Amino acid sequence: MSITRCQWDLDEDPAGNVQHIADHGLTKEDAEHALEHGIPAEPSRSSGLPLVFGPAIDGRVIAVIFEIVDDETVCPITAYEPTEERA
Repeated sequence: MSITRCQWDLDEDPAGNVQHIADHGLTKEDAEHALEHGIPAEPSRSSGLPLVFGPAIDGRVIAVIFEIVDDETVCPITAYEPTEERA
């Protein structure tokens, strides 16, 4: 799968994916960078959704959980710096 587009909710939507990522100190750009340069992992244990580990813009390794929209588009659900209990 080649990801070329990310589907984002409105920045001001308090329940949207942009806010879920911001709650973990990350940006849309961090998530997009990790999706583009990351390595797919086993699905998320909590949701069963696809998971990628990759670098944020500043080089931190982050996890991005997403839904597949189509062959080129994903909808990031959240992104965070993984810990043993979350990874």
